Amino acid sequence: MEFANKSTEEFLKENGVKPSYQRIRIFDYLIQHKNHPTVDSIFKALVPEIPTLSKTTVYNTLKLFLEQGIVQLLVIEENETRYDADISTHGHFKCEECGQVYDIRIDLSGLDLTELETHRVDEQHIYFKGVCNRCLNKNKINH
Repeated sequence: MEFANKSTEEFLKENGVKPSYQRIRIFDYLIQHKNHPTVDSIFKALVPEIPTLSKTTVYNTLKLFLEQGIVQLLVIEENETRYDADISTHGHFKCEECGQVYDIRIDLSGLDLTELETHRVDEQHIYFKGVCNRCLNKNKINH
């Protein structure tokens, strides 16, 4: 991520986003909470601090961040849209028990992608679903 040693305000300006207080706080939330939040979870976390915040503002801010290429959209489940400020190439694992989404480092160098050479790839998504080790260990203790 090209964010190191920059303020959120500087980063947003460099990426074509006018840095309002609400936009800065929403982006800071994404950077600080790598839990791949939904619009709803961002809203619930920030509204105590910013009482004038609306879900529409959160949604529109995230839409702007997507358009400027500084966040990526995760749609692992059809009815759940999440956001990630880490736009590097990586995969995701979603626990089907607790719902947590984890980043997974991916090494694409071993993949044969020659069939894609004549195409333009705009997005790439690698998702895994299962049960995380925290839930697996919890289930062992409870059984």
